[in-house]
Amino acid sequence: MKNESRLKKVLSAGHFAVTAECGPPKGAETSVIRKKAKFLKEVVDSVNVTDNQTGVVRLSSLASCMLLKKEGLDPVLQMVTRDRNRIALQSDVLGASVLGIRNILCLSGDHQSFGNQPQAKGVFDIDSIQFIQVVHQMRDQGKILGGEQLSEPPHLFIGAVANPFADPFVYRVIRLAKKVHAGAEFVQTQCIYNLNRFKEWMKGVRDRGLDKKVYILGGITPLKSVRMAEYMGKNVAGMDVPEEIIARLKGVPPKDQRQEGIKIAVETIRALKEIEGVHGVHIMAIEWEDVVSQLVEEAGLHPRPEV
Repeated sequence: MKNESRLKKVLSAGHFAVTAECGPPKGAETSVIRKKAKFLKEVVDSVNVTDNQTGVVRLSSLASCMLLKKEGLDPVLQMVTRDRNRIALQSDVLGASVLGIRNILCLSGDHQSFGNQPQAKGVFDIDSIQFIQVVHQMRDQGKILGGEQLSEPPHLFIGAVANPFADPFVYRVIRLAKKVHAGAEFVQTQCIYNLNRFKEWMKGVRDRGLDKKVYILGGITPLKSVRMAEYMGKNVAGMDVPEEIIARLKGVPPKDQRQEGIKIAVETIRALKEIEGVHGVHIMAIEWEDVVSQLVEEAGLHPRPEV
């Protein structure tokens, strides 16, 4: 259908989806997005564009999505509630739909204190779960918050995020259930290094039947070095990097650690393909987009299906 994204078509057809991530530049140039697009085109099904990730000022997600669309990619617009009130959020949802963007990922956003504008005032008028519900209502009921009818509803495939590794663990599946109930249709998870814990989370997801109601894409971030692994494990909230992963990277010379990180990522993708209820992977190769094709090919996910 005209109003369906490639990502939705791939998942609806029962294929194992592959999405990637694209961080916009810290400036008004377009070359960065176009360069990343070349690495990802025909390698993945859709590409997320982050929205001022970690509270750092960057080229807008909406503008970056349009650049990707012009390059022939299916963009996923990330939109955070940190910087917009409900009026601006709903306005941008309509704008994205009019511009032909067909996927949206609804997030609260990293707190501004982590970024380069710590003095900025956070908005957080609504949270990510409420935002999912708002987009769902706009699309399926053709109404904005308060009930006023839209002249034309937006056409968007609605996504959310999930972190199977944050504490308290018992709440992780409950929070996912709330997002699904609000209207999330696909979910991208935090980076997976602790497969055992992820499998435990997926068991809880299946026990509630959520794997039948939402498409789950496991997060993959290839590690470049021991230093990166140790930093992520110690400093990134909700990240679980087991000691055996760090030990494995330490066991190879520094010049070979990137290749070992790639091997770990490929092994993780293959393991995720075997877990019931996992519908795809979301590769977050932070400023390393040229490695995505290698990961996809070595994991047996290339070429991508025709839909």
